[in-house]
Amino acid sequence: MDALGVYVLTFNCARNFVDVDAFANHFFDALPASGAGSSAPDLIFLSLQEIAPIAYSFLGGSYLLPYFDAFRRAVQKASTQKWDQHYVNFLNDNTGMTGLMLFARDDTLRKIAWRDTAHVGFGVQEMGNKGAVGARLGYVVEGNSSETVDLTFVAAHLAPMEDSYEQRNMDWKSIVERLVFTHDSNGPAERSSLDENTSLLEDAASAHAEGSRRDLFAPNAYLFLAGDLNYRTSNIGPSTREIEQFPRRNVDLDHPSHYSHLLKNDQLVREMSYGRTFHSLSEAPIDFPPTYKYSDAAREAARLGLDTDDHEWKWSNHRWPSWCDRVLFLDKPWAGEAGKVKPLAYNALPLFAQSDHRPVALVATVPLRPSDASSNTENIRAVAPFSIDPSWKSKRDMARRKELVVGAVAYLGLTREGNGLLLASLLGIIGAWFILRSMLEV
Repeated sequence: MDALGVYVLTFNCARNFVDVDAFANHFFDALPASGAGSSAPDLIFLSLQEIAPIAYSFLGGSYLLPYFDAFRRAVQKASTQKWDQHYVNFLNDNTGMTGLMLFARDDTLRKIAWRDTAHVGFGVQEMGNKGAVGARLGYVVEGNSSETVDLTFVAAHLAPMEDSYEQRNMDWKSIVERLVFTHDSNGPAERSSLDENTSLLEDAASAHAEGSRRDLFAPNAYLFLAGDLNYRTSNIGPSTREIEQFPRRNVDLDHPSHYSHLLKNDQLVREMSYGRTFHSLSEAPIDFPPTYKYSDAAREAARLGLDTDDHEWKWSNHRWPSWCDRVLFLDKPWAGEAGKVKPLAYNALPLFAQSDHRPVALVATVPLRPSDASSNTENIRAVAPFSIDPSWKSKRDMARRKELVVGAVAYLGLTREGNGLLLASLLGIIGAWFILRSMLEV
């Protein structure tokens, strides 16, 4: 094998459980029908935004397990249906409401030498109602026990609203400054609990811990960043007259309502071209309609399984249809053309009833070349656009404490289980008061 197949999918879950059967039936729709990229990928990366209600997301742990498990079952069903392949879900993590899941094919898992995670929140009070979670892992190169191909995966959810593009740029700055991988200050990265700890993996993990960088732009790592980046197609909301210009299905390319004309106004493309966000990252060409914001009528049609191919798209009237859901990637330029990420397909999945976003997936291959840039120091990737914030850890620790408080309050006040616990506690206090009073009267 001279390349690693990667399938990256981003989905805004709208705080709802995913429909396992419906999602599984369309999970691999972005794969080419034949040829390169049509076979079972080695790694699957899921970026999930608004994965669960705020109470469960902020409390995390066992409260999120049912939501992660639904996606695990969907991926397993999809891969079994398509290739009769089994994938192991070897890593789940989250920053507040943004989740990350990584899967490896059975025969790929044993080659993952190490893994590491990082977190940053940039929502209210730097909490995780908006934020990013990252995972970095090393894949052992065949025949070389001491070197790995290093990959970084980042799931992100940036600020909403049409006029908040500058805040989204600042959210990217926060990712670069405060999404920090900590293994080289705390010893070797976390090893996979699913492997057999062979000497091959031990050697690779040790070599990695000795010489890699902690920041997002480590020159020895590929990077895939996926999420609801929330960049829109206008700086202000639509007027009543402009609603008539929303994209329509089945119109010619030169028709004013063809979505390609709206894509020319995409804020992300504009801000990247000006060097104001996602510095040095790339994106495959977009050849699919906007992924946000679909109306309730469109979601109902999806729920009923109606064929909407012959109907106009149904958009929400108060938001510009936009490509909010994106997958970006960063090459290793020091490795030359032979070392670049190769996108094979980039497409949107169908609309699902649980969300007003369509999922987006990228199919790509990564060359299996060792992640050692020392032999070509003249061409190492340019330094990161921003330096690591020296107080990143204290900021994250403080925000995490706030998340736990907010999560607990939301759990007690906004969930049935929490309401029941609150009621039981109140009844217990009242009962204890009556018992104490009767004892004192005696």
